[in-house]
Amino acid sequence: MADADPVSESLAAARPLSPHLSIYKPLFTMMMSIVHRITGAALYAGALLLALYLLGLALGPSAFGAVSWIVDSLIGRLFVLLFSWALFHHLLGGVRHAIWDRGLYLDSDGRELLAKVSLGGGLALTALLWIASSLFG
Repeated sequence: MADADPVSESLAAARPLSPHLSIYKPLFTMMMSIVHRITGAALYAGALLLALYLLGLALGPSAFGAVSWIVDSLIGRLFVLLFSWALFHHLLGGVRHAIWDRGLYLDSDGRELLAKVSLGGGLALTALLWIASSLFG
């Protein structure tokens, strides 16, 4: 292996380290990015439970009775509520990123606006879904 160049070693030692997250002031768009990643991971867990629920439905009444707690219990209903919110929030976060990929709303005010719209839109769509479900379901 070649010997290290002393000049490049001194330059590397003088280079600043990447700042830690504790140095940054938390911004709304930063928090929304973190929530977008969390909802993406939560959708994997929700999709697995949805697949389990549908598998129980396909296997017959005894299997369905075993997995019907997913929507019948209070915890199950809460999980389905959070899953539906995660789905809408993650969807609108993807739309927000697609808008940014087009080069739109990249200024500070535009980023804040899209982050607020995606948060409010996810909550509003979830509320509309549950209201429609209770009225028509």
